[in-house]
Amino acid sequence: MDGNIGRRKAFRWAGGAVAALGAVGAGIGAAALRGTASPGGGQPAVPPSSRRSVAGLPVGFRTDGYRCSTDVPDALQPWRGRRAKRADTDPHDASGVRMFSRDGKLHDHPVGQIQYGLHNLAAFRASGDRFFLDRCVAQAERLIARRVERRGAWYFPYSFDFRLDAHDGIEFRGPWFSGMAQGESLSLFGQLAKIDALPGRQRARYGAAARAAFTSLLRGNDAKPWVVARDEKGLLWLHEYPIDAPGTSDCTYNGHMFAALGLWDHHHLTGDPLAERLFDGALSTLSAEFETLRGKEWLSHYCRTHLVPTASYHQVHVTLLSQLGHLGGGAGFARLSDALMDDYPTPSLGMSGGRVVFAPGRHATYDFDDEGGVRSASELVVAAAEEHSASRRTRIKGRGIHYLLTSGPGKGRYVEESFPRVWLRGTWCKSGYREGRTALFPAGVSVVCRSEDGRTQRAVSHERDTKVPFDARAVVDGRVMVRLGTGLWAPVAQLALDAA
Repeated sequence: MDGNIGRRKAFRWAGGAVAALGAVGAGIGAAALRGTASPGGGQPAVPPSSRRSVAGLPVGFRTDGYRCSTDVPDALQPWRGRRAKRADTDPHDASGVRMFSRDGKLHDHPVGQIQYGLHNLAAFRASGDRFFLDRCVAQAERLIARRVERRGAWYFPYSFDFRLDAHDGIEFRGPWFSGMAQGESLSLFGQLAKIDALPGRQRARYGAAARAAFTSLLRGNDAKPWVVARDEKGLLWLHEYPIDAPGTSDCTYNGHMFAALGLWDHHHLTGDPLAERLFDGALSTLSAEFETLRGKEWLSHYCRTHLVPTASYHQVHVTLLSQLGHLGGGAGFARLSDALMDDYPTPSLGMSGGRVVFAPGRHATYDFDDEGGVRSASELVVAAAEEHSASRRTRIKGRGIHYLLTSGPGKGRYVEESFPRVWLRGTWCKSGYREGRTALFPAGVSVVCRSEDGRTQRAVSHERDTKVPFDARAVVDGRVMVRLGTGLWAPVAQLALDAA
């Protein structure tokens, strides 16, 4: 990934009146500071002595100038995509509240209850069925009933002991608290506060709950409980797993991003500038740490500390970066999402699979082990163009994109994607954008654009370098393409996306 990803600009630092967070970043202080990038273009240098107070923030941290978008269509706002089903087959109690089963006992699980509440709220929006709204309210009321009031804020406790076995040092004894739950609660309470189907007094109750929960994100790690901290680079973290010793929390990426969605929801509800400043800091951290999150041409990492690649969270990262782009990260975050998708695209081709086209010639097929080593190789000879079915389009570790064949002489083996020799019919891995993204057509270069179904083709060229808007990106018949404002698709290999 080149240096164009993220934002190239002078870095700004946000700060507040609360005491500095332990020993981490002690040279920065608690007031807003201003600095510039280091000479190598990496992390910002320690800022100069000029200070500007920003009252209310827990500590100084890097901000790059991201703002909460105010014109986001409802469909692109947080927690709209996944809808609860009426029948709940997962653990729940007699009140319909989501529970967590551990050692034969049911426990309250704040993140589980928050997310289930939001899935029910999405179902209510889509159907108008009051059943889903009532079940959403049940989750919110359980959170309120179990809240712990400390440091002038509401916290939502996990009562059970917890250990993350794959990550050394992540071990808690109940009750413990999570920045993911604190941030996500802002989405649940904030969205309920705007539901017209609820009485005004009840909406006000949830608005007050959102404000009380937001206050927890204005408390640093100079006292307990805490979920917000600044690292040694001056970056703000919303910690899913906050560990007391400075620098020992594992900086979990998905929890940080989910909490950032809550900051957007809270700003959308209240207009609170501190929510926007924290949102700015959260996105600035992701931009600065992207290459650490990323496993180039492989799975992204679950957290910064342990750098464990994780298939179950990679697509979550792709989706969250895309959504944060809609909410304020802009084209820069869309590029981050695209990069992760290219590193490791969603493997499954669905229940129906796909069709792979083979050009005449000799094609190598493989059986790989889990580390990308070749167990065996064979050759498939094609006399005339032919097609075979496939169930997966996936990255093989240390190698390119491959198709897992499910028919023909190569059945059960992988073949590498290589347009025009071997390619997958149809449109896959499609992403849409609301940001102002552009494709640069180089001067004098003829680019063959096409309709999605391939029936229309048109050679496009410009006398001068020309930027053309695009609103979607996908793998179309084996090539990464973007959809132009004309509706035609153009191959990315011949273009420069979002050129300065």
